[in-house]
Amino acid sequence: MLTAGAGREPRVPLSRRALKTVKALHDLRKGDFVFPGEKPDKPLSVMALAMVPRHMKVDGVTVHGFRSAFRDWAAECTNFTNEVCEAALAHVIENKAEAAYRRGDLFDKRRKLMEAWTTYPAMPKVGKVVAFRR
Repeated sequence: MLTAGAGREPRVPLSRRALKTVKALHDLRKGDFVFPGEKPDKPLSVMALAMVPRHMKVDGVTVHGFRSAFRDWAAECTNFTNEVCEAALAHVIENKAEAAYRRGDLFDKRRKLMEAWTTYPAMPKVGKVVAFRR
């Protein structure tokens, strides 16, 4: 089980687009899990996302790279505060005094950040297009 520190379960804000996808998948599920593992009665492995680029035969792509790309985008392309961006990545506050006083989880602000992120990868880019091998 994931924890958000102090034994709390994490609250993850989903964009409207993500919620629509999850709801559609929920209606199609064959077991208890919306995202089942290899067997319908088991959840996805913690390594499932890491395996996607491998199965696609794309070199140099990592889960951490996705997180890093998100963080770069949030810092360079948005006006969200550092605290909101770091909370979206579930980073631990290292400064003990700051951590002691930060009791909220910035949920509503993180939801707005996720809405902004949802539109970013879909925006057309000008420049060189690189095709991935299948």
